[in-house]
Amino acid sequence: MRFPVGSPPINALVARVASRQTAALIRSETVHMPGRRSFLKAAGGAALLMGAAPLLAKRAGGPGSRIDNAPDIAALEAASGGRLGVHLLHPARGPVMTHREDEAFPTASTIKFALSAAVLARADAGALSLDDRIPVRAEDVRAGAPVTGRHAGKDMTVRDICRGCMVWSDNPGVDLLLPLVGGEAGFEAFLRQHGDADTVPRGIRAGASTTTPRAMTHNLRRFVLEDGALSRSSRLQLADWLIENRTGDARIRAGMPAGWRVGDKTGGMQNVSNDIAVLWPLTGGAPWLLALYLRESPLEASDRDAVLRRATELAAVHLRG
Repeated sequence: MRFPVGSPPINALVARVASRQTAALIRSETVHMPGRRSFLKAAGGAALLMGAAPLLAKRAGGPGSRIDNAPDIAALEAASGGRLGVHLLHPARGPVMTHREDEAFPTASTIKFALSAAVLARADAGALSLDDRIPVRAEDVRAGAPVTGRHAGKDMTVRDICRGCMVWSDNPGVDLLLPLVGGEAGFEAFLRQHGDADTVPRGIRAGASTTTPRAMTHNLRRFVLEDGALSRSSRLQLADWLIENRTGDARIRAGMPAGWRVGDKTGGMQNVSNDIAVLWPLTGGAPWLLALYLRESPLEASDRDAVLRRATELAAVHLRG
């Protein structure tokens, strides 16, 4: 008869094995008197063995198992307990995998990608320089300030503020950049000018801005891959920041197979986890665009990361040159 991990018979077996190991250790100490280090090493192994059962049980019976084994996006969404938006786009073939692609989702920090594109467009137009310096006042610093927080009372270049927003998802950097593009109204006008009719960059500081997975993949396409909206140097700069990102290792990057370079921008807040990415095949060929948005999920942040990782694995089966 087979018992699932975490069941009383399995837990009892683990406890018996651990007890036998400890008992054998004590008997051997009576005869051979091993050193304190050996005793602690063996006793620690027994403790780890006993502790493994509940951890395995949690994975086997918890949301992690349902996420890892989800056969499709619908099942994955059910496992998330929320609403999952997916848009996988090939620039030449169009959308290849979609789910709730036209629903509105909180942008969270993925909006920083589009904002950085708007700043680069202003630099292309000669309205500002990326080397311009902006004061960072103590009152500008708020939660989520891994970069600007170190520069309170000093100043930073526009380039470094953009990089902080893109690579480290710095929050106060958004407040410093918005005035450069005409505030939220100017930012929205920029998006509309370049074909994004869905993203609403209002109430960004309060987490109220929204977008759709379809809109954001097309923003990735027009601002990173295509001529027109940005100069070539600005598109390369934006791509470099995406590739350099330090906040997405457990999401799209974790689900991609070998042979791909990923440039992504994450976003997250309570019950929300997002990731958008450009996927470059290392063997050559056209890059792909992927946007994943998850809202209203009661899962812990690590499990929401796993949802996006699994969604990427499901999307990756469609990838080809």
